Amino acid sequence: MRTDTIRIIGGYQTDFARNLSRESLDVSDLVREVVEGTLADAELDAGDIGVVHVGNAFGQLFTGQGHLGAMPPSVVPDLWGVPATRHEGACASGSLAVLAAMADLESGRYDCALVLGAELEKTVPGDLGARHMGTAAWAGREGTDAKFMWPYMFGKIADEYDRRYGLADEHLWAIAELNARNAGRNPLAQTRDWERTSASFSADPVANPPVEGRLRKSDCGPLTDGAAGVVLVRSDHPAVRRDSGRQSSILGWGHRTVGLSLAEKLSRSADDEFVFPHVRDTIGDAFARAGIAGVDDLDLIETHDCFTMSEYLAVDHFGITPPGQSWRAVEAGDLEIGGRIPVNPSGGLLGVGHPVGATGVRMLLDCHRQVTGRADATQVDGARRAAMLNFGGSTSTTASFVVGH
Repeated sequence: MRTDTIRIIGGYQTDFARNLSRESLDVSDLVREVVEGTLADAELDAGDIGVVHVGNAFGQLFTGQGHLGAMPPSVVPDLWGVPATRHEGACASGSLAVLAAMADLESGRYDCALVLGAELEKTVPGDLGARHMGTAAWAGREGTDAKFMWPYMFGKIADEYDRRYGLADEHLWAIAELNARNAGRNPLAQTRDWERTSASFSADPVANPPVEGRLRKSDCGPLTDGAAGVVLVRSDHPAVRRDSGRQSSILGWGHRTVGLSLAEKLSRSADDEFVFPHVRDTIGDAFARAGIAGVDDLDLIETHDCFTMSEYLAVDHFGITPPGQSWRAVEAGDLEIGGRIPVNPSGGLLGVGHPVGATGVRMLLDCHRQVTGRADATQVDGARRAAMLNFGGSTSTTASFVVGH
């Protein structure tokens, strides 16, 4: 049964290549920019907003600033008095903000919601930033011998895939190269101007040095400053009567949560064909609510690739290949723009960047832009239906959306 009662009528993304600290700016400046840009694209005034939801994961750690639900009215006075809430779910924080806004609209409490995701991560040195990010794992109970928590954890996932199915590092590097190439066409991507060669996606220890375990530099997403926003409305909102070609619908959604421990996830799935069955179920929930049979009913996917292994696991969990055979889609060119099912035409987290609290909102916005024909140089021809997958931690919090007409 389709649930397309929620429309996306506009959105905005900041330039993820910026370093706001070097510009003597802070999180308030970031929030002001994304609020004003999102409202302008939706052709609404702040007074039209009924409720605000903000995704942010690590605000206190990177900036010392908490209570970010109150930041929008602090910098855009016309939002004074509008109810607002901050949501935290590690890298899925933005998706949780979207889900909460949808629930508010579907309940009838409000008919128009502003959803923001924002994160500053370049405020500290990289090793300290990695430690801040590590708090999304089970603190003190896993990864205690890791220097960089998340490369370590997703290296463990790569090892598990290798143990169950076999895994060649070259297929992971091919994903990194594809997303870098796509990001080169994206004017908002953090890595769009980075200079890399074929050696950057190889076993070359200088051009692509090891980070943790089997993962190397090209396998890992960079720390990023950035924000993204969307305006969601009920299908009976007056704005829906405007140019519908600039609007899309959230056709389906999925949301599941499991425990923090990666070891327990892998133990529980030992007899399952999928390494993360709850991720497969989350995607299946979104498909079922959207009324689609499977991945071949999509025109593209924006997926969570904080590491190359994240995208590799998404390929088989979406059903592009059978379990453990994601390499087949890589080798066949299925994931390319113009391929069977383009994955991360934006450049993904590896290419666009990963300001944690903003990522879920950014992916939703890119899906919206694709199905409304506004994705510019990253546009997938004829895109009418797109899906996204966003997760926090070692897939502990997982969300998926299907966007289309």
